[in-house]
Order: sequence, then C-alpha cells, then structure tokens
Amino acid sequence: MQRTFFRGGAMLPEKKAVNLKTVAARVGLAPCSVSAVLNNTKAARAIPQKTKDRVYRAAAELNYRPNIVARSLRTKRTHMVAVIAPGLDGSGVARVVAAAQRRLHQSGYLLVLATSDGDGPNHLCAQLQQRGIEGVIAIDANLPAQMNMPVTSVDLCYKRSATSVSYEMEVWLPDLGNTVAETIIRQIENPDSQDSSRKMHIPVIPPAYVDLPSMDRGFSAAESA
Repeated sequence: MQRTFFRGGAMLPEKKAVNLKTVAARVGLAPCSVSAVLNNTKAARAIPQKTKDRVYRAAAELNYRPNIVARSLRTKRTHMVAVIAPGLDGSGVARVVAAAQRRLHQSGYLLVLATSDGDGPNHLCAQLQQRGIEGVIAIDANLPAQMNMPVTSVDLCYKRSATSVSYEMEVWLPDLGNTVAETIIRQIENPDSQDSSRKMHIPVIPPAYVDLPSMDRGFSAAESA
C-alpha cells in the first residue's frame, strides 16, 4: 500500500526515491551501464556519446542524486581530503585553502576544513581517519608521525617589513649588550637597521652579513598548485 502525507490539508502521494534503477529504466540500459556513465569510469569509454547524453538527460529530468554513502561503501573511497591549520583567519592560510579547493574540485574531491587548536592533533587525525578522509594537507600544523594516509605539509613564509622588525628590537636588544645587538640588527636590511643602531647609540660599522634569497618557494608552489 502506498503511503501518503499531508500538505496544506491535501493528501498527496509520497514521491518514490529515484535511484540508478529508475534512471536505467528510463533510458533502457542496465544499471551498471548507467553507473559507469554517471561516475565516468573506465567502462564508460566504450559507451557511445549519444547514449551518455541520454543518461545525463534522464538523470536531470528525474532529479537523480547519487547516494554518496552507498557509493563509499561499495568503492571504499570517500574522495575527501582534509586541510588542517592552527587557525583559518590568516591570509596565507586562506590563499592555500582556496588553491587546494580549486584543484580538488577539478579532480572530484571534497575539501574538509579542520583546525588543530582543539583537542590536539592525535585526536583530530583519529576522527578524520574514522570518517574516511583519504589525505591531509597540513598548513603549519604538526601531525602524528604515524599517519595511515598521504600527508602534504605546507609551511607558510610570513613576511614582515624590515622597519617593524628593526624598531621592535629596540625594546629588548640593548639588554643583550651592544656587540650582540649590533650583530643581530645588521642581519636586517639597511637602512632601517642602521637607524635603529643610531637610536641605541651603537656605532654603525661595516656590515658583516650575507644577503640570501627568501625561502618562500614552497609557499608559492602551494599557492599555484
């Protein structure tokens, strides 16, 4: 006996759930063929494009929605990747997350966001594994050494102006002694470091440091991935 439900005082028949068999019956194909087309598997390569178009059109007309849970149980895949970061308010984190989201979406994966400032990384990673997460992108996050899934680590390079760093040194560097203070300050780009040195009454001497390129290539690669 078909069940009914009420809407606005009227008795309406309950809509039947649309599944693969429903779509297959509409187009006259086997459910396995319809599944191959909708999931774009290797088996779908042998199916003509006209037949694929019929399947897509029938799925749209029937408002077919795949059962993700059933698919995950059948394939033992969830196609979910987690991004773990200490916080989500930094601009650097947001840029990496946005780039990861674009690439994962193109590959048919769902991105899950998580922060590592709660119960600790061990508990968090255990929860993610229980939910079938297939991989982790760790942004400035320390994860357990033993992870039974692929992990990609991204260390952000935070850039600060030489001026702000130099003047912050004025507060605490004099306590270390003039020689030590001058040695450290001279590793900050001129002329700001020289200006700070004069304020602390430290003689400006020829710098004894080497300019090296910034190690932010990893961040740039992650952002453009």
